[in-house]
Amino acid sequence: MTQPASDDTVDTVDVDADARALASTLRLRILRLCLDDALTNREIAERLGRNPATVLHHVRTLVDRGFLVAQPTRRGTRGAREVPYRSTGKSWRTPGTTGMSRILIDTFLEEVALVDPQDVVTTRLGVRLDAAGLEELATRIGVVLGEFADRPPTADGTPYSVFFALHEDVTRQTPPRSAAMGSMDAALSDG
Repeated sequence: MTQPASDDTVDTVDVDADARALASTLRLRILRLCLDDALTNREIAERLGRNPATVLHHVRTLVDRGFLVAQPTRRGTRGAREVPYRSTGKSWRTPGTTGMSRILIDTFLEEVALVDPQDVVTTRLGVRLDAAGLEELATRIGVVLGEFADRPPTADGTPYSVFFALHEDVTRQTPPRSAAMGSMDAALSDG
């Protein structure tokens, strides 16, 4: 006889399922497209230059995990019934996604490749911090990003994306060593 799953097991299963749902550059781009405007599967596919059937699979996964929500059905240009989807913002606060660095970087690279390089504001800074300094930096950045994530969108504003990466500069170590950033991941996810 099997015992019912504990709340901890269910939470772990949910976190794993959410992480799998977000483990796709296409799904992350879909979430970004549906952040301000509810878009139909056809509209999403057109904006991404993808097959609508492929996009529908990804949209359904995001809906199933609560990252997208269906809006009221509307009639399309030819009178067909269309379901627009809107991003819920859940991905910003989803635990268990700190190991997604590569997917986030790849998504950023796909999106920034579509923009004129002159329109991308970038900066790079090297600092040397102790554990408390790293925790302070990560926490403060997490707070600022959290405040902007919680801010209601400006209806007539220009949409922007923010990509932030903080990593140990292993090449500056003497001798070089591998990075261990657990505390920073925790600080940013709490922000």
